[in-house]
Amino acid sequence: NRSSDLDEADFEALGQAKAVEFLEQIPDLRRILATDVKAAYDGDPAVRTLDEIIFCYPGLEAVTIHRLAHLLQRLSVPLIPRMMAEWAHSRTGIDLHPGATIGDHFFIDHGTGVVVGETCEIGNHVKLYQGVTLGAVSFQTDAEGQLVRGAKRHPTIGDRVVIYANATVLGGATVIGHDSVIGSNVWITRSIEPHTTVVLEKPKLRMRGETHSPEADYQI
Repeated sequence: NRSSDLDEADFEALGQAKAVEFLEQIPDLRRILATDVKAAYDGDPAVRTLDEIIFCYPGLEAVTIHRLAHLLQRLSVPLIPRMMAEWAHSRTGIDLHPGATIGDHFFIDHGTGVVVGETCEIGNHVKLYQGVTLGAVSFQTDAEGQLVRGAKRHPTIGDRVVIYANATVLGGATVIGHDSVIGSNVWITRSIEPHTTVVLEKPKLRMRGETHSPEADYQI
């Protein structure tokens, strides 16, 4: 345990070094966050100003905190990244693990119920709607039956992919090819080629006649 070998002075020096490394990354972080704001503005006709996105959109709040937490996690800062992620989760309903890698121009529309797992890799210009889950289909175990931590178990999402509400994409070997569209309520556990649209079959409308109760007249 490295921490047990460090005295108070060592901890202070290490903390200062990590803080300097973090601050050196702020210009790049600011640039990427500006692309997230632009993605929200370009992707939502309901928005009127950039300030509206910055101050009112829970998706941007969650992504901003994620990018800060992800940077701290890359710097091997313990515990704090996960605390930040859970704080954002409690405020926005959006669960982004700080280990997830997310490209620029990322937009979460509405956002409630979105889950992005630890080893997920998301490309540039990706848009997610509410209820999307990018999760694991199973967990690897070692010879003693213990969980293997850090193994790739969440999907990879290519550039310019749109994933609509309540879609679920699972598995570390699952790759959603670039320029694809994943429709609402779709469940995916295998890779999808680029330029692919995946949708459920159109539901059938059954009309049973006017003599039935209103509750039973129409079924979808």
